[in-house]
Amino acid sequence: MRLDKFLKVSRLIKRRTLAKEIAGQGRITVNGNPAKASTVLSVGDEMVIRYGQKIVTLQVTSLKEAAKKEEADNLYKVVSEEELN
Repeated sequence: MRLDKFLKVSRLIKRRTLAKEIAGQGRITVNGNPAKASTVLSVGDEMVIRYGQKIVTLQVTSLKEAAKKEEADNLYKVVSEEELN
């Protein structure tokens, strides 16, 4: 599944166009490599996202084409969260 679609389906980022923009700015890495919106994700991939003053490390646990709000949290596991000063 494409990175931008996963971010939208998992509700980590609200809109797919915003996910593309953030990936284009180099604020997302997958398995240690800079990721584009078109990067293909697999179960077990580790993703690091930089949101403003926060860095979140996630592990992809499931891939679905669509997920209900209640199921969205089951698509990933938060490995760590750190604040930037």
